[in-house]
Amino acid sequence: MALSNAPQNLKLISPDIQKDIVNVAAFETINVIIRDLGDALFSILIDEACDISIKEQMTVVIRYVDKKGQLIKCFLGIEHVANTNALSLKQAVENVFSILGLTSCKRRDIVREKQVAKVVEALNNGELSSGQNLNQETNLKQAGDTRWGSHYGTLVSLASMFSTVIDVLEMISEDGSNLEQRAEANVLLDSIQSFEFVFNLYLMKMILAITSELSQALQRKDQDIVNAMNLVQISKVRLQKIRESGWTSSLDDVLSFCEKHEIDVPQIDNMFVARRRKRCNAQEITNLHHYCAELFYTVLDMQIQELNARFTESNTELLLCVACVNPSNSFSSFDKKKLIHLAEFYLKEFSSMELMILNDQLDTYVINMLSSSELSRLNVITDLDKKMVETERDKIYPLVYLLFTLALILPVATATIESVFSVMNIVKNRLRNRMGDEWMNDSLV
Repeated sequence: MALSNAPQNLKLISPDIQKDIVNVAAFETINVIIRDLGDALFSILIDEACDISIKEQMTVVIRYVDKKGQLIKCFLGIEHVANTNALSLKQAVENVFSILGLTSCKRRDIVREKQVAKVVEALNNGELSSGQNLNQETNLKQAGDTRWGSHYGTLVSLASMFSTVIDVLEMISEDGSNLEQRAEANVLLDSIQSFEFVFNLYLMKMILAITSELSQALQRKDQDIVNAMNLVQISKVRLQKIRESGWTSSLDDVLSFCEKHEIDVPQIDNMFVARRRKRCNAQEITNLHHYCAELFYTVLDMQIQELNARFTESNTELLLCVACVNPSNSFSSFDKKKLIHLAEFYLKEFSSMELMILNDQLDTYVINMLSSSELSRLNVITDLDKKMVETERDKIYPLVYLLFTLALILPVATATIESVFSVMNIVKNRLRNRMGDEWMNDSLV
């Protein structure tokens, strides 16, 4: 009766009230996650991207195995960072963890010593540009800041549709709806019909083609670590081979494209003239030096160094050891020697005595698992941990279960991070581009 007599004007449409409600919901959601995590081991994934208002936002996601043996990946929050160097990201993570009452000290020490220690960039598959009432008769793809796979698709479609793009830009430059649009079309026409643009187009298309399969392999949820590491080595070999003997063939491809589309080609031995404002006190160089040394070799060296830094010999060895945990094909990947070596990466979890016990447990464990028709048919490590808990084998083989848990929480791909960025672009869009950081964070949680 009390409610029926109320004025019925409490609609909760005040922005302050809405923000308070979402903040409370976010707070309770995070508390549930922290309680579920308890004192379990966890790893963190962080990445950064610009939101619609060009502010750098860092996303924090944790991976842990719950009490049921299930792998859990939870978004904890998004933090605005002034810049994206390692120290700034480290400080931002510590700020977030301080607020949530978490520590990453143990995991950070292990990562520094034995595991992948760099922030992994977003590697994602390309997506077709789409929209309501948009009749897509072309194959142009839209490049996204957090979807590096999309850049390869963009370059391939641009190269194959170059003439069509030129025709459309010429039409806009003549019949554009306003002066600004026509001027922009003219600038683009001048830029993309230059030798330098075509050279860069082919150089980046070549590099992204080499790493495309690797990017897709790392992005898949059902990762095949062995094949992914093989693709890392293949990418390094191909890039090195192109650096050593690919200049002539690459230049021929660019010259052929320019000839086909009637683009002026500078004399390779002439002095290089920058299309834009000349650099003050810049040393005079030839076109050959600019395109070969300053662009071709420099970009390839940067890519090779990046792969070497992210996939060092130690990191690759670690990931190949993790692959031995895979239960598919009746534990055909099982290798006790490599699993013991995997445990040696975690010196804080396995003492010398525990390593000896683990060695004996693994012998009994694999015979036990193969003798069970249900367990021998498992295909992924996430099911393995869960089944061990369900059958209470985690108590029978505690050190084996701990080793598998550590392998399970080791982050390899960034699919969870990328999904957060996709949602971020929905929550903070062009119509809400002035949304504050706290309001956006609570809404995402």
